[in-house]
Amino acid sequence: MNGTSARKVKYDKLLIIFSMAVVLAIVAFMYIQPDYSQSVAGKVFGTFTDIFGSGVLLFAFLGVVLLVGVALSKFGSIRLGMEKPEFSTFKWVAMMICCGLGSATVYWAFMEWAYYIGTPGIGIEPGSAFAYEMSVTYSMFHWGVSAWALYALAAIPVSYHFYVRKNNGLSFSSVVSSMTGIKANGPLGRIIDIIFIFTCFGGLSITLGVSVPLVTQVVCSVIGIEPTFTMNIILIVLISIIYSFSSYIGIQKGMSKIADWNTKLAIIFCILVLLIGPTLFIMKNFVNSFGLMIENFVRMSLFTDPVSNSGFPESWTIFYWLYWIAYAPFTALFITKVSKGRTIRSVIINTLVSGSCGCFFFFGILGSFTMEREISKVVPVVEMLGKGLDKEAIVMSLQSLPGGSLLLILFSIVTVFFLATTLDGAAFTMASTATPGLKNNEEPHPMHRLFWCVMLALVPLTMIMIGANLNTIKTAAVATAVPLTFIMILMLYGWLKWMFADYSNKNSIEIIEEFKLPEDKTL
Repeated sequence: MNGTSARKVKYDKLLIIFSMAVVLAIVAFMYIQPDYSQSVAGKVFGTFTDIFGSGVLLFAFLGVVLLVGVALSKFGSIRLGMEKPEFSTFKWVAMMICCGLGSATVYWAFMEWAYYIGTPGIGIEPGSAFAYEMSVTYSMFHWGVSAWALYALAAIPVSYHFYVRKNNGLSFSSVVSSMTGIKANGPLGRIIDIIFIFTCFGGLSITLGVSVPLVTQVVCSVIGIEPTFTMNIILIVLISIIYSFSSYIGIQKGMSKIADWNTKLAIIFCILVLLIGPTLFIMKNFVNSFGLMIENFVRMSLFTDPVSNSGFPESWTIFYWLYWIAYAPFTALFITKVSKGRTIRSVIINTLVSGSCGCFFFFGILGSFTMEREISKVVPVVEMLGKGLDKEAIVMSLQSLPGGSLLLILFSIVTVFFLATTLDGAAFTMASTATPGLKNNEEPHPMHRLFWCVMLALVPLTMIMIGANLNTIKTAAVATAVPLTFIMILMLYGWLKWMFADYSNKNSIEIIEEFKLPEDKTL
């Protein structure tokens, strides 16, 4: 099936057992002390965003500058592996987007703007016309270039370690080990891998917790029944079967095809909403929001609100950057694995530009659509959000269109596929982390990937069964993103040091010649 079958596969049993023990212990604590755990998590989150918030904003902003600089420089021509790319550009981009965006993205695309009306950023008056104009703008910003840069900042050092330096091991600990000389299986390496696995569980559990009730609400509205706990369980089992099967048969036969279908279905869904819905308003608001984002990009990137202290940066921009960082480890490892044969320039451009444009398209159309439903008083979206009826607001908005039931069915399929591909990518990278010494031409064993698929399903299932507060583990995952930020800074320093040592004495033509594929040299 792949290179792993040629040798006896080793598993990092200690890492697997200890990581699962930490995750299950936290879930148990949440069950025993739900109120106290929520209180502690809230205090930790507040402390971390206050102390590290400004640094996180600077990290994301300067990260964009660094990546653009590298992409435009001679170093952008460095190829990640001297082979042809395994996947077509569309499938490659589709897999990166589907892995990096959980199904909760579909919820936020419809509803995020409504959160900003009462608490807008950059000193805007709440409820004003400008607050409405900037609301979809902020959605685009929070899911745009800076956010995708955080994925690329993690992916490029791992890719350089794996393909250019040809070091074994596809995990953060192995990268840090190669850069610093510490033992990957030593105490510090173990801590890095445990943080990685914990943030995967935390981030993906909250994704499942947000998206499953939404899809349940949509499906039940189509077939005319009340959403129940049993329906949530059935949906989780269905999603688990899809991504477990996809993970078992491998990236080439499984995830690449699902991601391909899902991306095309998501594009079709958005185009249908655009054409059937209030087309002119969506187009005008899309263009206006995109223009406002470009105009205010620097201010939005570095807005800390030191005088008014409204809490907006901490609650939204800083929170989002930390949450994207929490997702960055497993997305980075997945991007590394599917980017063999690509240049550093193409990885940076496609991550930043393709990922951002996909989100602009998605959020611009769906967010503008529900905003128009609010403005035209067809659906009181903001009022329903305030009453906790946000999922019902999405359903009502889609039902207000001709062919609403068909749109709801398509919406459900897209959401399930988004979640399946995200969890598939997470299972792959977690199995890679727990497979010591993984080589360039190898993938984790299918049964090992299947194990992580089952674990990723069991933890959120357990949380739903015990009624655990999903915000608690979400906060814990975000708090864990702070040490991950320092690990990423170390990796970036090591990557730049490697790259300058390897290629600073070569000009751009020499680098291009060195990384020409054999068939290119014969032309």
